[in-house]
Amino acid sequence: MDEQWIPARAGDTLSSVDTPALILDLDRFEANLTRLMNAIHGRSVRVRPHAKSHKCVEIARRQIAAGAIGICCQKTSEAAPFLAGGIADVLITNEVVGQRKTARLAELAASYPAAKVGVCVDNAIAVAELARACERADSALDVYIELDVGHNRAGVTATEEVVALAHAIGMHRKLSLRGLQAYFGNAQHRRSTSERRDAIATATSLARRAKAALVEAGLPCDVVTGAGTGTFMLEATSGVYNEIQPGSYAMMDVDYAKNETEPSWPAFEQSMFILTTVMSRRKDAHSDRATLDAGLKSFSTDSGPASPAFAGWQVRAVSDEHTVLERHGAGNELALGDKPLLIPGHIDPTVNLHDWIVAVRNDRVEAVWRIDARGAIF
Repeated sequence: MDEQWIPARAGDTLSSVDTPALILDLDRFEANLTRLMNAIHGRSVRVRPHAKSHKCVEIARRQIAAGAIGICCQKTSEAAPFLAGGIADVLITNEVVGQRKTARLAELAASYPAAKVGVCVDNAIAVAELARACERADSALDVYIELDVGHNRAGVTATEEVVALAHAIGMHRKLSLRGLQAYFGNAQHRRSTSERRDAIATATSLARRAKAALVEAGLPCDVVTGAGTGTFMLEATSGVYNEIQPGSYAMMDVDYAKNETEPSWPAFEQSMFILTTVMSRRKDAHSDRATLDAGLKSFSTDSGPASPAFAGWQVRAVSDEHTVLERHGAGNELALGDKPLLIPGHIDPTVNLHDWIVAVRNDRVEAVWRIDARGAIF
């Protein structure tokens, strides 16, 4: 058995790629990168894409080449391969708590002294832990105070808490307050633009008040960062946010495609798919079904199963290693050995199930990229 299974090699045809495999349509992917940058052109807003969506250093490099200033990550172990891969500005948009975790983060920052490494806080105890770890490692961190703008997950809400945390950060020479993290996660998937607009209006109001309180207290707040694929145009035009963090825009998925969009907002294309093989085909008086070789171990179902990227079929059942499609209306025939594409229901956890992204242009493999931060959950 091969020590390292790779689904394809550069130059292969799409039909020869082994399955299940993540396929990235390069033309669509590159168009999505351009659409995002064009959408915020002329605005005083920086782009810091969230790499939790793809976990791939090569994709991060291409996002920065397109105009991004750095990336976001969720965990220290997720940030590590990006820093090792030359990404010099990484913000962990999460709290890092506990002696082992803070020591690992401080040591990581020490390993890349020329890079900017940021982290979020919402508690003075965590600030002190980070400071002690940085003193031991002789490293420095950028720090962002996380606001709870409506997600009810992490962050502070009261302006007096924001100011108190800022003072706590300022007591430590190895920590530099950069500003505010104001991301409204579950607003990204509110289907109507009016619902998302109302949610981000609330988030913007909280962020504006928090920034004003810091400025009034003579404390720094250079950056107000947040926003995702579903709302970034609202934050970018708010006059408060000066950095946005969309992630899924580059690949997209079934769930984001359900969102209503404004005509003036960019329409991103589905660029990432799961290539499968028809491993069983049955057609009789009772059933017209095709069974594919990809199931729960190949895609996440928290936002519903992966969906056929073609008409005439719908998902009947999903199990560990199989997806059963059933004929539903007019569409292409499926035969044993065919390789149909599925659209992931939720791209982020789907990517985390794979080792490789197969980058394709005009049905031919151009490159195979490692998913460098796969399984990085610490």
